[in-house]
Amino acid sequence: MNSFPWLTVLLIVPAAAAVVVLAVPRRFATVAKQITLAVTLVEFGLALLATIAYEPSRAGFQFAQKYSWIRQFGVSYSVGADGISLVLILLATLLVPVVVLASWDEVAGPAQAGSAGAGVGVGADAGGAGVVSRRSVSGFFALLLALEAGMIGVFAATDVFLFYVFFEAMLIPMYFLIGSYGAVKEQAQRSYAAVKFLLYSLFGGLLMLAAVIGLYVVSADQLGTGTFDFATLRQLDITPGVQKLLFLGFFIAFAIKAPLFPFHTWLPDAGAQSPTGGAILLVGVLDKVGTFGLIRYCIPLFPAASSYFAPMVLALAVIGIFYGALLAIGQRDMKRLVAYTSLAHFGFIAMGTFALTSQGGTGAVLYMVNHGLSTGLLFLVVGFLVARRGSRDVSAYGGMAKVTPVLAGVFLIAGLSSLALPGLNSFVSEFLVLVGTFTRYRALAIVATGGIVLAAIYILYLYQRTMTGPLVHEQAKGVLDLSVREKIVVAPVVALIIALGVYPKPLIDIIRPTVTATFEDAGHTDPGSTVPVNAAPVNASQAGGHS
Repeated sequence: MNSFPWLTVLLIVPAAAAVVVLAVPRRFATVAKQITLAVTLVEFGLALLATIAYEPSRAGFQFAQKYSWIRQFGVSYSVGADGISLVLILLATLLVPVVVLASWDEVAGPAQAGSAGAGVGVGADAGGAGVVSRRSVSGFFALLLALEAGMIGVFAATDVFLFYVFFEAMLIPMYFLIGSYGAVKEQAQRSYAAVKFLLYSLFGGLLMLAAVIGLYVVSADQLGTGTFDFATLRQLDITPGVQKLLFLGFFIAFAIKAPLFPFHTWLPDAGAQSPTGGAILLVGVLDKVGTFGLIRYCIPLFPAASSYFAPMVLALAVIGIFYGALLAIGQRDMKRLVAYTSLAHFGFIAMGTFALTSQGGTGAVLYMVNHGLSTGLLFLVVGFLVARRGSRDVSAYGGMAKVTPVLAGVFLIAGLSSLALPGLNSFVSEFLVLVGTFTRYRALAIVATGGIVLAAIYILYLYQRTMTGPLVHEQAKGVLDLSVREKIVVAPVVALIIALGVYPKPLIDIIRPTVTATFEDAGHTDPGSTVPVNAAPVNASQAGGHS
């Protein structure tokens, strides 16, 4: 099974399906939805089979394929998966069918536009409840498929130029999802958010392009011929001064994409104005491209520069943890609140990555997966609430648990997962990040634990204002609880949040060998380690025993 072209198939299927779905006439909107759901479920099945076929004990990339693309410049179609990229591909292929099913009524065709009711989808926003036809149903779901292909490509690419192509190509479907299918009656705001997202991302992309070209020039100087092959570039002997310049080109691009403080200002606008399905993929997967790039490219390609800039990155990470949490506490717009919580979470991920320890790095990659699940579920719940009440403002709610008990229960699970409650998925990853950081930067780790307290405040305060107490608004009495479709949407995410909180070993066993090899190849070893890396905690009970 290891010789099967898993990654190429995972790339081609959604890309081809996007073309097919886009060609579906408007009057056959349901057909477009059905095709998209079927394709995304097949994608998840293929990713799951690839994960089963993956051998964590084998070094290097697996399922590798390489074909010359632009021979004159050493560019190739080169893909492969290791423990880091594989779990993120699995996350992407899991969330896309969840988004498809959750967005079933996101955009209505001509015959449906007037009849779709609030509370049956997540397409409504602060500008009004219900579903409004702005662009075609086929176009919306084709964009989701194109986005899935781009996400898989960026995680699978092992040619730096190919990675850059996918890195930029992902912007196109996301831009149209925000600008064309965002908040119903906030055209000016959603256009502003879409353009801001695009400009920030393009600026970072241009810096990275300059660094990619710089790498090519260095490779041509040392090897006699230029190359973009990742494995070859890792072997280059780049002087510390050049490393620092190239590192900054990659780092700023990834810091904008993640985003990290102070490159984050596009995220709250984009998260608030995106359709709920778009927000889930934006924050749950697309932003992981930034944190993925830090550990995939910055550390292996520029080891000396990574060590030099690590204190700076760690300081920005800790600032981001507190800054994002404090802004989240003060938000009244629920979507913006969830977006700001992500800024705090990305601070933890960056901190674990640049602690340059095996525990911190393993926790950071696991955190990427867990954040995608917990924040994805939070956006789903917020989307369901907005579809029912037509507002993102917290004041429009209060006592909703009395009329929507199942929705309130799912909201509580998503919130507790986000604040890293022991027994839920985020706890182990956050614990590993803090322990890994503590072994090298004790003061920063101790300070960062304050972010856990703030997380409890912004999550529980939000839940209290929206779900508990007496029913604030009389008109909310008629609000319906989760439908059967909505329960099907949230069920797998809730199950994974609980399962990975109790038993995260399968994912850690995939992630840890790759993280350890990445750091060791870059010359970073765990400080004062007296036990093998494989002795790191692998489940919640073991992790708790080390506290």
